[in-house]
Amino acid sequence: MDWRTISSARNRRWLGWRTASKSWTNVSTFPNHLDDYLDPEMDASKRDWARRQQLPDLVHNLGMAFIRTCKNYALTPEDLRAKLDNAPAALPLAEMGWWIYDKYQQALRYRGAVDFDDLIMYAHRILQTDADYLARLQYRFPYVLEDEAQDSSAIQEKILRLLATNWVRVGDPNQAIFETFTTADPKLLRDFIAHEANIKQELPVSGRSQQAIIDVANYLIDWTSASHPAPAVRDALSVPHIQAAAPDDPQPNPPADPEAVRFIPNKFTPEEEVTAVVNSIKNWLPDHQDWTLAVLVPRNLRGTDVINALKAQKIEFVEFLNSTDKTRLTAGALGNVLSYLSDPSSPTKLARAYQVWRRDWRDPSARASTGEKLSPEDEEIASSQKALLATTTELLRKVGETEAFTAPRPDSDWLAALGESEAEPVLVELDAFRVVVNRWLGAVTLPIDQLVLTLAQELFADPADLALAHKLALALRQAADVHAEWRLPELTSELGVIARNERRFIGFSSDDSGFNPNAHRGKVVVTTMHKAKGLEWDRVYLMSVNNYDFPSLQKYDGYISEKWFVRNKLNLEAEALAQLKAALASGEFDWYEEGAATLVSREDYTRERLRLLYVGITRAKRDLIVTWNTGRKGESTPNLAFEAMVRGER
Repeated sequence: MDWRTISSARNRRWLGWRTASKSWTNVSTFPNHLDDYLDPEMDASKRDWARRQQLPDLVHNLGMAFIRTCKNYALTPEDLRAKLDNAPAALPLAEMGWWIYDKYQQALRYRGAVDFDDLIMYAHRILQTDADYLARLQYRFPYVLEDEAQDSSAIQEKILRLLATNWVRVGDPNQAIFETFTTADPKLLRDFIAHEANIKQELPVSGRSQQAIIDVANYLIDWTSASHPAPAVRDALSVPHIQAAAPDDPQPNPPADPEAVRFIPNKFTPEEEVTAVVNSIKNWLPDHQDWTLAVLVPRNLRGTDVINALKAQKIEFVEFLNSTDKTRLTAGALGNVLSYLSDPSSPTKLARAYQVWRRDWRDPSARASTGEKLSPEDEEIASSQKALLATTTELLRKVGETEAFTAPRPDSDWLAALGESEAEPVLVELDAFRVVVNRWLGAVTLPIDQLVLTLAQELFADPADLALAHKLALALRQAADVHAEWRLPELTSELGVIARNERRFIGFSSDDSGFNPNAHRGKVVVTTMHKAKGLEWDRVYLMSVNNYDFPSLQKYDGYISEKWFVRNKLNLEAEALAQLKAALASGEFDWYEEGAATLVSREDYTRERLRLLYVGITRAKRDLIVTWNTGRKGESTPNLAFEAMVRGER
């Protein structure tokens, strides 16, 4: 299965979900389906606001988790419907999940498509039902080597059990950080090691980090196993401890430096924490241009805050969040031109489309991507181009009626009227842009994919940009096929979602295909702790290590999955999955108890966040700085492991 198949399947999953989600949130009875779960203490206006503004996102997350879990169980909507019809008691969240799942599958069938989870489910089904095919694959692959085995799901493990006659599983249970939002289950690998593996080989030696950082990671294992105040999560991390490489190893550890590991106890607000980190970077970076550096955050939104602060300080950064800078810039460029074409009477959008056309003029240094300095002659040309860009943009913003520029009548030619007041280069530039705009306007009747490709040929020369434009064109064509009622404004908004970093979209730049920290020495990489897995930097900042982003199963902790408008702090996603399991259960005592799944999900989430902290710590090679903040309401406290390290117990 190559990346093109996977990417296409994931995109189809998203489009199918859009159809199912829209159908669900548009049905007239939707608000009443979850009314019993809303906090009864809310007044009527707040309840209505929660229905309109909060429930759609909650249903989105619940529905996606429900669908993934059903497919992980190889369960069709028809199978689930039969189980629910025979259930001895009502399971309202499972009923809602089934409804969404059924509509989702209908949307995929309408398009003759399958999603990524279907690919896995159908692969398992083929291996189960075609003994000859299974035998051929077993003969072809006498050895199966499985990497990142801690992230396997139940159905993936079933596939490997069928295929493998000799099975080598490589994984680190301490780095299982995807359990709470995928179907990954680290218990599968742990159980395999404990009960099935014929040979067990530990690989504790690592040459990545200096000894003081290794000591912190090993302390976190020991503190979790022996001293965590919640015994239920003491199994989150396990030995072996990390061991430094031998002195004569070809990849030795960096020199030990205990002073380079700092847990900052300061009680920062979220804004103060960002300021402190960015100021630290500003002071440190000029003398370390040959080092790699990363700021690791628990969530994308926190990364955006850091990026805005870096921009304000004019510090070079590389954003590695939902999508790369290059992907978003390409999507944004196409989106701005399409935005004008969907509203051609807007002078503001016309001016923005012009800026896209001349975007190379806005940052001439970007053309010197190899780092070579512009010659004095090139600097002079670039300066005049930027001045011409600014003048032309301002004139287009003031055009009034855009048709007087794009399609003038003899008695209303805006450009001709400018002839007496503007310099010749400005008039030549405007005339050239008018030719381009009319070419774009002439293509607006094309199908959306052909329109995007036409614009791309005009706007881009880089092969990666052109390839990405082709991928975006296909995605928009699929969206148009699903939503026949959509016109250019709705399709344009889809590009805006990618350009604003609100949805993951994999492009074709080097960072999309495989991020290399060494390619960004002297710059600040901003990414999440999840995305940092498998990567390493000389200096690492870990942010927001508080009891909201890293709870410790204490009564005063908060959990992102427990919404303020839901009664009794229920985690509705966990409760829905528990109702699903109850519908499938056959045991006399395997029934659903409200609230039990929420408590279990707290334990699972706390375990996962301990492992995420461990992963973040072990990304650092030489320097490690860890901070926390008081949260949006000012009520958050430091994570308990963080507090222990600040006290010097390590």
